[in-house]
Order: sequence, then structure tokens, then C-alpha cells
Amino acid sequence: MSKLTKQQQAEAYWLASSTRNDLVCPVRTTLNVLGGKWKLLILSYLLDEPRRYGELRRLMPEITEKMLIQQLREMETDGLVARTVHQTVPPRVDYSLTAQGQRVRPMFAELLGWGLQYLDRSAVAEAPAGAGQG
Repeated sequence: MSKLTKQQQAEAYWLASSTRNDLVCPVRTTLNVLGGKWKLLILSYLLDEPRRYGELRRLMPEITEKMLIQQLREMETDGLVARTVHQTVPPRVDYSLTAQGQRVRPMFAELLGWGLQYLDRSAVAEAPAGAGQG
């Protein structure tokens, strides 16, 4: 039996609790499914095209094999990532976003914009207060 993801654990707890409505939180759900050091980065690499496992490893040299496998499995279990095994020699495995996984695309546009703005914060910090506001 495989280990439950954070979201699966939370949903089981909510179902068992008599105060379910007080516990269900969209932010908590988002953090359960997308949180952690690697999931958003993995998803960002899968946004435009399916990727092979080895390709993901090369794109993220800091992640360990064990952690990449764990994160991909959790995202597959949570319905964000699809794993396709091609019957070739040697076997080839591709990872792609499911329809649910594709729903993160607008969020990534916002994250990208925020990240670019943050990187450019020294120029923004030097601008006088209220400058550029209409």
C-alpha cells in the first residue's frame, strides 16, 4: 500500500471530524497539494511539454533522485501529473500535466510576474513613493 499524500491525509481527517467545515480551507488544500520545495518547479517544467524523468533530473540538478520520484508520485496520486510508460527498449517514461495540472497555468503567470518584479525590486525601491500610481 502506498503512502497517502498530505491532501489525502487531510481529507480523511476532515471526513472523520465532526467540525469538518471549520477545517476545510482552500489555502491549506493548495499548500498540501502544491507545497514543498520542488513541486512548483517540477510543474513549471511540465507546463509546455511532457518531459522524461532524466530530463527533469538534468533541469534540477539539486534534487535527489529519491525526492524527484517521491514528488512525481505524490503529484500523480493527487491527479496533477500523468505518468506514461512507453513499451520500448529501454523503457521510456514521460510525465505530463493532467487537465487538473494544467489549471495551475494562470497561477504560474502570476508567480512569474511577481518573481520578475521581485528581482527588479532595487529599481522599484529607488522610485519615489506613489510614483507610477494612477
